[in-house]
Amino acid sequence: MRSPFPGMDPYIEVSHLWEDFHTNLIGEIYRALSDVLPDRYVVRAGERSYVALACADDDEDQRSFLPDVTVATSRESSKSRRKSKARAGSTALQHEPGPLMMEALVKAEYRETFLEIRQVAPEHKLVTGIEVLSPSNKRPGTKGWRLYYRKRLAYLSGSANLVEIDLLRRGRRMPMVSPWPNAPYYLLVCKKKQAPRCAVWAAYFTEPLQAIPIPLAPPDPDLSLALQPLIDAVYARSRYARDIDYARSLNPALDAKETAWLAERLRKQ
Repeated sequence: MRSPFPGMDPYIEVSHLWEDFHTNLIGEIYRALSDVLPDRYVVRAGERSYVALACADDDEDQRSFLPDVTVATSRESSKSRRKSKARAGSTALQHEPGPLMMEALVKAEYRETFLEIRQVAPEHKLVTGIEVLSPSNKRPGTKGWRLYYRKRLAYLSGSANLVEIDLLRRGRRMPMVSPWPNAPYYLLVCKKKQAPRCAVWAAYFTEPLQAIPIPLAPPDPDLSLALQPLIDAVYARSRYARDIDYARSLNPALDAKETAWLAERLRKQ
């Protein structure tokens, strides 16, 4: 079964399928580029991994908003500790004897896969980085945001070409001088010689995503990457239709026109 959305399916994001989708889409992009790259290039997969504190009972989206250990411990003043003790004491007097149910903090490990195109000579020089953003990359102040933000600054300073793919409706977009397009998704390409100027394409769930250029080193021309067939292949092969309930509400919610459009698509399908 195909997705009812001709573009990116927003239900993947809210149906606990994002990690699987992200991993598989990176693999599809890897294979698509490997088939057409000139011989003097290779494409390699890399990974950012980090550990952050998380509430044991919260879902993934809520966990990622919590600070890491350093922030949680270093900013608590003696005054705030005294207030906390005072509140704790007054609360204890108001409760009847018996245990209290409390949430614990646990460590969660996060992994974010990305791709790099490198020249075989000299010394596997980095030419282009390809990033499919993860939810943590769009949550300012989290460890995932800080790690990616530093890496992004290096690309936009002209260290190499950057391809940034944002297929998430939730979260805050990376900072830019110019306003982002009014669209649920975007595709960004920043060529090394034009940095920090970037080409940005708006992307939607109501129409197929367009192909984007993948810059190489001069004098080689750009490659063309058609994302929509890769997204469709992941959806079909992973059988997401079995796990997605299209009757549930989205967050952010669709507007009235989009809701009617989806209902008609589902009826026909």
